[in-house]
Amino acid sequence: MVILFILLYPFAVLYDLITRFRNRLYDLGFKPATSFDLAVIGVGNLTVGGTGKSPLIEYLIRRLSGMYKVATLSRGYGRKTKGFRICGPLDDAGTVGDEPYQFYAKYGEKVKVAVGEDRAYAIPNILQEHPETEVILLDDAYQHRSVRPSLNILLSDYNRPFYKDFLLPSGRLRESRKGAGRANVVIVTKCPPDIGNYDMMNIEKSIHQYTSTPVFFTAVKYGQPTGFGNIDYKIGKEVILVSGISDPAPLERYVSKHFKVVKHMAFADHHHYANSDLERLKKDYPGISILTTEKDKVKLAASVFAEVTKSLPLFYLPIEVQFVKNGEEFDEMILNTIRRAG
Repeated sequence: MVILFILLYPFAVLYDLITRFRNRLYDLGFKPATSFDLAVIGVGNLTVGGTGKSPLIEYLIRRLSGMYKVATLSRGYGRKTKGFRICGPLDDAGTVGDEPYQFYAKYGEKVKVAVGEDRAYAIPNILQEHPETEVILLDDAYQHRSVRPSLNILLSDYNRPFYKDFLLPSGRLRESRKGAGRANVVIVTKCPPDIGNYDMMNIEKSIHQYTSTPVFFTAVKYGQPTGFGNIDYKIGKEVILVSGISDPAPLERYVSKHFKVVKHMAFADHHHYANSDLERLKKDYPGISILTTEKDKVKLAASVFAEVTKSLPLFYLPIEVQFVKNGEEFDEMILNTIRRAG
């Protein structure tokens, strides 16, 4: 690993020069960044891979949708379409991406869910089609500097903090650690629920080497396994775990505490499932409960798989973000941002 790091280091230096130059152009105003006359809340990270952006977007939807007209805007990673699109009844994970479709499937009556690669172009389109919109939640937009958010939220995984990481391709950083300086708030995600004050103080001290903004800590709260809705099965003591997420290790640890994991089929993040994946499970593990994530559920519940899934004991594991402490302070920060923008 050390040899590989050394070999890749020159490319990381080149990557650093390119990203620094790009950021400098935005800082000096040579590349334009657009502001909007409503609250735009950005949620992103410095690293490649999952830091819990989607669960935080869902947290914000639950907190805000009862008070404001909310829209979400994502790139729609992995979708088969291109350009701007607002989710509707005919959409699925293939047309808008798995995470945006998850938002739509859960909260479609409460929010407008949009996708578009060019965020500065997509936002005016949202406002044109839905002028009542009061808040836009930008998903995975930290490096999309063509839009200037009202509040920039940076997420950092407790298990893989940005301040211990390195630039691509030597590490997983999309840009220098100094990029944290653009954040208005930092949230350390996926913390142990019983994380101690000493641990939090040390993490906060490390983060404050790069930004002086407030730091919050969140943990994942798992719900009860839930059936797909087309079956009457009860989940058994043994499960096949199926996941297509960037870091499945915490999920496997949690599930292993409550079930005997016979096998974990860990696919790549945003995996495009095929009927052959499910047929293999049906053949090799007959009768054993299959447990997956909410993100994977929206793909596996598609009509193209209906013939196979109707005879499989399929369950998904809901998750929510919970603040370890000072959650009310974070909520008030969000509300103040919206009030100022309005």
